[in-house]
Amino acid sequence: MKTDINRREAIRRVALLMGGAVSAPAILGVLAGCSAEPDAEAEWKPTFLTQAQAALVAEVAEIMIPRTDTPGAKDVGIPAFIDKMLKDVYPKDEQARFVAGLADFETQARREHGRTFVELEPALRAALVKQAHDPAVEVEREATQPAAERGRPFILMTKELTLLGYFTSEPGATQVLQYRPVPGAYHACVPLKQAGKGKTWATETSYRF
Repeated sequence: MKTDINRREAIRRVALLMGGAVSAPAILGVLAGCSAEPDAEAEWKPTFLTQAQAALVAEVAEIMIPRTDTPGAKDVGIPAFIDKMLKDVYPKDEQARFVAGLADFETQARREHGRTFVELEPALRAALVKQAHDPAVEVEREATQPAAERGRPFILMTKELTLLGYFTSEPGATQVLQYRPVPGAYHACVPLKQAGKGKTWATETSYRF
């Protein structure tokens, strides 16, 4: 049975991780009920992206949230979530920006290494993601024009959707974050082991989006 995860709180947390606001399409999609589905990858076929594009997105998302002692991005169905959000929620101009940015990212992999991104060794994939991500974050940090007007690059759109899909999924909210459908009373100055062992809450009833 699925848990009733506080989506507004997840959006707030993703905004903090992104260092700013979450895009309007991402917010609308999640509040409308779009979510990542664990085990969806086994039988999933993309409906917006091509198979090759979806494979690249899957590997980028997995670099951003790899499997450790908790599920990774692919484990919770992030590639399918991104494909669905792009198809059903994002406007055509942002769809086009995502696809164009993805193509440029793939071209960069071929230019530098002579192979597609998914053909590269894990260390080379991670290096390419970092190479695209870090300058994009700097531009985002220094920009004065709202993100909705200038548009986010492919790597940050993927990051936003990966984080949002992950932390609104049941595994992300219950295994990575600390989750209780109805948190108990507030107690100050309690031992860490009684306060979720340092995990961030997946729900926060005192917050209003």
